[in-house]
Order: sequence, then structure tokens, then C-alpha cells
Amino acid sequence: MKFAIIAAGEGSRLSQEGISIPKPLVPLNGVPMIERLTRIFLKNGADSVVIIINNENETTKKYLIDLQKQLPLELIVKTTPSSMHSLYELSPYLGDDKFCVTTVDTIFREEEFSGFIKAFQNTEEDGYMAVTDFIDDEKPLYIATGENNLITGFYDDKKSDIQYISGGIYCLRQSALNVLKKCLDKGLERMRNFQRELVKEGLSLQAYPFSKILDVDHAEDIKKAESFLTNNN
Repeated sequence: MKFAIIAAGEGSRLSQEGISIPKPLVPLNGVPMIERLTRIFLKNGADSVVIIINNENETTKKYLIDLQKQLPLELIVKTTPSSMHSLYELSPYLGDDKFCVTTVDTIFREEEFSGFIKAFQNTEEDGYMAVTDFIDDEKPLYIATGENNLITGFYDDKKSDIQYISGGIYCLRQSALNVLKKCLDKGLERMRNFQRELVKEGLSLQAYPFSKILDVDHAEDIKKAESFLTNNN
């Protein structure tokens, strides 16, 4: 199974709030976020991990080149307009197998992630998507589900019967990459629009609940994430 990390964003909100180091290198309890994710992926069956960063991120590039001496990872350096476009740049490395992709600042419990990966490896569904009922996001993507937690829609606004939001961890098959190409041909942007197209195209997507998933978008989120990982709260 293939694993990938999208780390091509600018991290502008963190830098505006006084965080001087690039977002992928922000340490959580002493370990840079990008290295933490890479090591978790390797523990969960990754032969290697492919990472995309932007052209301007020389510090992160140097760090990852050094990390390649210790860990099996591949690096793509390219600035993209959105995470959906970043996924497209990763797709040549992912298309012949099931794969898991997430953004660099997605924080979760390792044991829940391991269960998520094992469940996807044993399914015939087109995709598994991590969801949570914990909402601490400025612009959450709400996920509607039907029987057996199959995903029926993705919404910017909460509907009365919606329980979950997207956790930003995606396990998918080649069928999803075929839809991704159509999205780019249509001129679509943003990962959430890609997810909507997956439903429109009739792919079978399973919502997999996590108790809590955090994103590190602001300086205050760093302490929240460290506390979550240390104390499970």
C-alpha cells in the first residue's frame, strides 16, 4: 500500500502569528510533524512515503533530503494552487495500488489510524475516509452518511442529520484518481470539490470514525496538538 503526504501549502497563518519555521517542520513534543507522519506510515505498512512540498520551501527540502538517509521516502518539489492539484502531482506514484494520503498537519491517535488502515486493506470499497464528530475547524467539511456509514454527500454547511466532518485522511483506489483527472479537466479546485465528484461518479466511500482529529493551522493549535498526543484529551 502506498502512502503520501501533502505539504505544499505556505503555512501563512502560522508565520503571521510568529512561527518562524516552515509548517512541516513544526515540532510536536519534539518531533517535526512531517517526520512524525512518515514514521507512523512506515509502522503501518508503507514501503516508502512520497511527499510533495512547494518550490519556496528550501528549509523543508533540506530536512527531507537528510531524512532520506534514514527513512525510505520520495520527494516532489512543486508549487501547486491547491491540495487537489498536489494530489494530482502525487498520482503517478499512487496509481497501481491502494493508497493513503493526508495533509502534513493532520493530528490523530496512532492506534485509531492503524485500525483505519487495516479496515481499508480488507475492504472492496473504493475509499475509506476518516471522519470525526469533534469540530475545531474554521471551515469544516460536513459529511452525510447513509446505511453502514456509506458517504452520501459533502457539504460546506451543516445539515440537521449530519454527525461527522472530514478528518482529512483519505484511503483510495485507482478509481479515485480517474475522477481526479476529470476534476482538473473541468477546472475544479480544492480537495472538497474532488470528494464531491467522487460521490457524483458513484464511487463507494466508507466513513471511518475517529474520536478526534486536529489540524495545526494557528500557533495556539500547536499546544492543543501536543496535549492531545500526550494526554489523549
